[in-house]
Amino acid sequence: MEETFLIDDVKEKLCFVSLDVPRDLRLARESGKENLFRCTYVLPDGITYTKGFVKHPERMHNYLALKDGTCAFPPLPEETKGNMNRSEIAEMPQDRNGIDLSKNEFDLTKERFLVPEMIFQPANLGMNEAGLAECIVRAVNSCHPHLHHVLYESIILTGGSTLFPQFSERLEKELRPLVPDDYHVKITTQEDPILGGWRGGSLLASSPDFEAMCVTKSEYEELGSVRCRKRFFH
Repeated sequence: MEETFLIDDVKEKLCFVSLDVPRDLRLARESGKENLFRCTYVLPDGITYTKGFVKHPERMHNYLALKDGTCAFPPLPEETKGNMNRSEIAEMPQDRNGIDLSKNEFDLTKERFLVPEMIFQPANLGMNEAGLAECIVRAVNSCHPHLHHVLYESIILTGGSTLFPQFSERLEKELRPLVPDDYHVKITTQEDPILGGWRGGSLLASSPDFEAMCVTKSEYEELGSVRCRKRFFH
């Protein structure tokens, strides 16, 4: 199994967006059952099992207990159980009895929410970049003021990273203080955000006006980025 696929699998199964990073960093240092975030991922050995899996999948959603202000282990939500596919059910620990997994596994705690955190507050992770909320505000402010209220009511989440649990809630929490109080912020999640960008590009490329929007290779070779700025920003 390729390393990139493994890392993606870990992210998709275990990462989530924190709604309170300082609090969660403090909780991530707890030991034993007090740690709501600790999960164990088992790497494939290519013999006994060929896919990586979460050792105790019932612990994956313990962080949801923080939403109601408690820190006790919540039961696995019924809707979560219903959405688990057969491979995830097969990963329950009772199906792995008799197999020594200790040499082929690793624990994640704070990594589960620090990975998505770079989308929202990259500066806190040592990256000299603007976070998502700030980028949205910059994009809206670059448009005519008459459009600002419409744009803030038309934020659509697309792309695989928007599938991280609590993504929408965190974005609204970050964005609301940056937006004027008299503007309504509405964030919508696409039904299939992984393919959303492709579908948008496909519709644009199919438009009869698409050719007029493009900078040709010969134009770029003659004028370079100046031609792009004139076409797209003026």
